[in-house]
Parts: sequence; structure tokens; C-alpha cells
Amino acid sequence: MGVLNCTPDSFSDGHQDNLETLVSRAKKMVLHGADIVDVGGESTRPNASPVDVQEELARVIPVVQALTSAGISVSIDTMKAEVMQQAIAAGAELVNDVSALIFDQGSLEVVASTGVDVCLMHMQGNPKTMQNNPHYDDVLTEVTSFFEQRIEACVKAGVQTSSIVLDAGIGFGKNLEDNLRLIANIDVIKNAFDMPVLLGASRKSFLGLMTVSEINQRETETAVASTVGIFCGADMIRVHDCLEHHKTVVVASQLTDARNHPAISEPCHAV
Repeated sequence: MGVLNCTPDSFSDGHQDNLETLVSRAKKMVLHGADIVDVGGESTRPNASPVDVQEELARVIPVVQALTSAGISVSIDTMKAEVMQQAIAAGAELVNDVSALIFDQGSLEVVASTGVDVCLMHMQGNPKTMQNNPHYDDVLTEVTSFFEQRIEACVKAGVQTSSIVLDAGIGFGKNLEDNLRLIANIDVIKNAFDMPVLLGASRKSFLGLMTVSEINQRETETAVASTVGIFCGADMIRVHDCLEHHKTVVVASQLTDARNHPAISEPCHAV
């Protein structure tokens, strides 16, 4: 999943590009291996301020229309039901909601009635407050419990379980140790629900805490975190640099396949 921020204030690549530039960036992501482009018009970085629904619509709908017209698969990164509805009408195939369809009461109905796929993400607090001393007694247990509740709410609203993707919300109301534990134990979430799992660790602050690297110099750290996540069961990674991390997916996936399906071959005899 390639990240296409249509915002001036996103933590990694915030700038206000015009439509032509955004479409060009998305096409390059697909050329570099992205299977889907995640279009967002409201920053969810720590301390981000909310965006008015009309402003968010103006930022993302023309982009979604242009990308889907070009044959590019699109997900819409939003917490607002109206933005979901219009993006789906414009061709978006997946709703990626960092609030897990909690923020807007109409979101469940939109997803259920349209039948699109949905990614439910865990977040403690909201983007404005989530990194103000986050705390868990047991982050893995609490995230798993949260998913149980949200999946139940989705099913009651008419969302098919086959349409649900889970995202533990790396960096969303988590400290360094929380993020590491979640990535290293993705298999616990995967096995608990038997649903696809998305991992979004790209360039995030916890990586910089370990290596003292700037935001745009964390591709190696992202690749390592993504590789471990894939090896532990992640089905998709959400990244900024699709060319670099397409290679990450190729190698990590083959390592995972080798563990799960070891090849039977003749031993190699030294000459």
C-alpha cells in the first residue's frame, strides 16, 4: 500500500501538491510495486488538528476519481462517513479508518451498505492527544480485545467478516516498547481472528528513537520492521517509498514461504 498524502501537514511528506502531481506520484508508486494507493486528506500525525469535511472532500475526491479512472486501486484514508461515501462512489475499494469506524456514527452504515473492504485500526485517544503519555497494562491483550469489540460491531451492522482487515496502529497512542511488541507478535492478532493484517511502520518516530535518524532517512529501519512483520504474519505493508519496500516484500515473503513450506531437495555435497 503506497501512501499518497493530499495534505500540507503530514509528518513525513506533507505538502500541497496539485492534482497532476498527485496522480503522477501515484502512478509512480504503482510502477514501483504498489498494489493499492492510500489517499488521505487529513493528517493523523501526533498533535494534528482536525480538518473540515468540505476541505477534506476537496482534497481527496478529485484525486480518487483521477486514479480510479487510470485503473489504479484506491483506498480512502478517512474517519468521516461523508468522505467514505463519496470516495467509494468515485471508485475507492477500501476504507482505511484510523478510528476503526468509531469517530463518525455513520461510518458503519456506509461500509455495510456499500460492501467495500475496511481496515480497522487501533488507536489510543485521538491524533491530537494520542502520544501524550500512552499507557497499557498489556498492549497486545488490549489491542486484541479492541478488535474483538469492533469486529462484533461491524458484523452487527452488516459488514462481512471477509471484508475486514486489521491494523494494530503502530505509533498511534503507543510508546517504543508497545510498537515493538505489537510488530513482533502480529501472529497473535492474525491467529486470533484469521483476518488479513496490515502493518504501517513506515518512517515512524519509534524507529528514529532507536537509530537517531531523521524522518526521511528511516527506510532501512522501515524495511527491518516490515520484514519482521511479514515474517510474523502481516499481509500488507503501508509505506511511503514503494520502490524500496517492494524489494522488502519480495525477500520477506520468500523467507516466510521457506519457513512455512520448506523445499525438499538433495543435499549439496562439497567437491
